[in-house]
Amino acid sequence: MKKIQDKKTNKNLNFQTVQDWIPIEEVFNNGIIKLKNNKYLKILKISPINFNLKSNLEKESILNSYKIFLKTCDFNIQILIQSCKQNLERNINTIKENFKKENKKYLEIISEDYIKFINDINSIKSSSSKNFFIIIENSEKTVNSQKEIIFEELNEKYFKIKECLSRCGNIVKDFDNKKEIIEIIFSFFNSRKYFKKVEN
Repeated sequence: MKKIQDKKTNKNLNFQTVQDWIPIEEVFNNGIIKLKNNKYLKILKISPINFNLKSNLEKESILNSYKIFLKTCDFNIQILIQSCKQNLERNINTIKENFKKENKKYLEIISEDYIKFINDINSIKSSSSKNFFIIIENSEKTVNSQKEIIFEELNEKYFKIKECLSRCGNIVKDFDNKKEIIEIIFSFFNSRKYFKKVEN
């Protein structure tokens, strides 16, 4: 049994397993998560836009739409950015295979130089990708309500966010099945193993 001290209360917390430490009680088939403190969460994935490539008029429009998003969504949200190092091995193998098919010596030399260039750049500045999530929870008013009412509230919040952010050019995806959301939760707790598994 592992003892961890709670910094707020200075009390020792006893955890027998990892499951005791993780605050999740249940994941429903519709992708909604129930926590052990009786709160319910819904995770949304946001596809970002490249703001710097937009014209001044587009930037102004996006900022105005984002202001509407902040005013309209008058409930607590958590924005989570997940960064992970990219494994370039698959890309490099694809380059090698494509040049081998041509069976020309000069192309082989070019491919080797190009692969060396990629590896050199990656060693200086590691390639990484970012995933963006918004996490919403049910309000205090529905804490003791039936599940159906809580699910409806979370879905209403999701559609509000989707409508507002779509005006900014973002695509908002909700995870509406159990398998997807479990994989996302796993990536939050163990990102290194998760992305290694996905890449393979």
